[in-house]
Amino acid sequence: MTVSDSSSNPLRDTVRWLATHTGFPARRLAAPAETLLCVAALAAADEAEEQRRYLIERRVGAQTSALRAHAQRRSQVHFKCDNSAKV
Repeated sequence: MTVSDSSSNPLRDTVRWLATHTGFPARRLAAPAETLLCVAALAAADEAEEQRRYLIERRVGAQTSALRAHAQRRSQVHFKCDNSAKV
């Protein structure tokens, strides 16, 4: 599971893992083991939410390039040629 997988839910993934590997809910792990898994899932859910909150794309390469080219063209438009040295 990666942070970039935005559809992932750590709590649901934990229950799915328990069902697949331990036969949950028919068979259960020891209480401390289940508690540890649940706490780890809650921590992962909190971390995923924190990552999602600050997932802001800072720079867009195409936009930066376009703005730089636009600024360059604007600076060249106002260039004045000095023709005072006439022959």
